[in-house]
Amino acid sequence: MDKKKITNMEVKKKNRNDVFRYICRNGMVSNPDISYGLKLSLPTATQITKELIERGLVEERGEMESTGGRRAKALALSADAGKAAGLDITKNHISMVLTELSGRILKYERIFLPYAAGEAYYIEVSQKLEGFLADCGCGRENILGIGISFPGIMDLERQLVADSHVLGVKALPFSEVSRFFPYPCHFLNDANAGAFAEAIDSEHMDRFFYLSLSNTVGGAVYSNGGLEQGRNFRCGEAGHMTIVPNGKACYCGKYGCLDAYCSAKCLTEGRVEDFFERLGQGEQEAIGLWEQYTSDLAIAVNNIHMILDCDVVLGGYVGSCMGEFIRDIRDKVAARNTFAEDGSFIRACVHRTGAAALGASLKVIELFMEQV
Repeated sequence: MDKKKITNMEVKKKNRNDVFRYICRNGMVSNPDISYGLKLSLPTATQITKELIERGLVEERGEMESTGGRRAKALALSADAGKAAGLDITKNHISMVLTELSGRILKYERIFLPYAAGEAYYIEVSQKLEGFLADCGCGRENILGIGISFPGIMDLERQLVADSHVLGVKALPFSEVSRFFPYPCHFLNDANAGAFAEAIDSEHMDRFFYLSLSNTVGGAVYSNGGLEQGRNFRCGEAGHMTIVPNGKACYCGKYGCLDAYCSAKCLTEGRVEDFFERLGQGEQEAIGLWEQYTSDLAIAVNNIHMILDCDVVLGGYVGSCMGEFIRDIRDKVAARNTFAEDGSFIRACVHRTGAAALGASLKVIELFMEQV
């Protein structure tokens, strides 16, 4: 009897969760739309949306267009349902984003602010975030929480930034950061955040590897609606796989790491957009750098695909800017591929601006969604 009761409660929660996600994903819908789309009975769909309206998560917005009979009530995500903030901390900048529960970006901003360990830095970041949210007209009561992205290993079990070579941080407790913000804080690695952002527009892919090619190289495995973390929360750390034994020195202290060959800094110390502009103009130096870069990158991408047998998404500064030049990587990977694949499993990222900040905010949304 108890087991049946628990099962019924779980089914109701799942149905309620599915309905809320459906409304967030599709915008303006009706109860018949929900019933048809989720294969629920109309009374069940109607009861669930009534509960969501009472909780202030969904609101009625007039009526849908007539299809011949009585017009159905139009339902949509409530404007007061809550919003999520995302914060991406890097060596020289912070990026901030505010999103609706639907995942729609309301505002994005990137600020030059070099990282410095200590209270003064986090106080300034908190002030910048408050000013950003104020400009959005968003009060504290509307913020569900903030997702904070760091470049480094996030130990979710011990709740700390285990190691960030880029920032010079080791064993930094999450609490030492979150105490400066008046919101619930959720932490994740920058590559994981980028993968999370990519997943929102990749529902057709149940599994993919996200390779972040910025001033450092990182990676993440997205599978069946979530991120694979690994035993030590290092799943996807492709930047430190060896592609050239005893090769170039990496910032980690080892030699031959992918990061030493395929970070954005291997192409330019300036703006990556400017590099691709020179490449498009046929500048010989740019062509030579790109030729070597793609040859090295092809080794890593082919290895990742051989092990995981899934799509590979190229993100970060390079993935965001490469555009039509992705064909060069596809061709080189196809030439290496044992199974005669054409390289179409490689694609550039969808979110080309502030992906880590967006992904951090989406993590907050996902945690909220799970509780609806």
